[in-house]
Amino acid sequence: MSDNKTELNIIPRKQRSKRLLALDAARGLAVVGMFVQHFALNQINSFVSGNTMILFILCSGISYSIMSQSMKEHGIEPTTFRSRVLARSVFIDFVGYLILMLNGPFGMVLSAYAMLFILSLALVHYSARTLIILSGVLFLVSPPLMLIGLSLFADTALLGDIAGGPLSALAWAPVFIAGMAIGKMDLYKFKTAIKFVVTGLTILIPFKLIAIFLLPGLRQKFENWLVQFPAYENPPMVDQYAIWPLNTQPIQWQMLFLDSPQSGAAFELLIGLGGTLILLGLLLLIENKLKVVLRPFAAAGRVALTLYVAQFVLVWGTTLIGVDITSIDIGAIPFGDIMVVLFTLLIGWLLAKLPNGPLESAIRRFEGLFYKK
Repeated sequence: MSDNKTELNIIPRKQRSKRLLALDAARGLAVVGMFVQHFALNQINSFVSGNTMILFILCSGISYSIMSQSMKEHGIEPTTFRSRVLARSVFIDFVGYLILMLNGPFGMVLSAYAMLFILSLALVHYSARTLIILSGVLFLVSPPLMLIGLSLFADTALLGDIAGGPLSALAWAPVFIAGMAIGKMDLYKFKTAIKFVVTGLTILIPFKLIAIFLLPGLRQKFENWLVQFPAYENPPMVDQYAIWPLNTQPIQWQMLFLDSPQSGAAFELLIGLGGTLILLGLLLLIENKLKVVLRPFAAAGRVALTLYVAQFVLVWGTTLIGVDITSIDIGAIPFGDIMVVLFTLLIGWLLAKLPNGPLESAIRRFEGLFYKK
């Protein structure tokens, strides 16, 4: 009999060298949720708005730490890891700007995502405890700082990607760093999965209640106080040709009290983080017993970058032939949202049959140009 210090493992030790199916499934759920949000949103599934990106960013932070630790365990030089991260960031940033060129109707976060990869190079050696503390601090300071950045850097490229508003790296940093902390934990243990569920509930319930019952009143009081200042009650005309910072807009402090998708507000991020922790914990708990349930989503998760970009290409391509797919209310069609889910899973499953997804293969080849294997 094992001693009382031995913990029950979710995944048998002999299988630990394999990819975590639950992590791939979580990433796949995030991408499927994006397709639903962009093509078949309705009142029933409105909870996916914004939360899908929070889940995607959290999974990215987890993978970031796992990749760093794996390379360290295999004796690979830290310079190789840094080279891979920098190469990956350049590739993702380039793809992001190509997507911007298509002028699609959705917010694009790949450039901010690339900046997160670079900025987090300074954090890979920190412990999980330190990363949790840093993440908690950023949940407080990132929202006001990204609003300042939205005012100062709105019309810039690189600085805007780093700190220019709700879709910048600074706005997503609390979630990404929380993911980095999770990636340093033993995700194979039953106790770890339970901790995620309990922690998620502890975060989700109080902040959701505050957002429902207190936040609207606080926002109204703050806005009433804010309009006492002439710059906000009667904002001056901004000359876009004036020298910086005379060409910047007033800081939108009222956005701190929002709980809306991709607002970058602390309440949105904390509520989303609580929900994603619960989901991740549940996926880890069922991985060893119900793999068949996770596999379709895990397949989509393994080609997440390709599927993410496919949304923009799909809208661009159909618009070129005269079909505005975003104007079709698929969510209002009976089972329309389910059809979008099944379509996304089918495409993900077909792409996963390849050795790697198209963009996943391209990024691996691009990384290989910058380090010796």
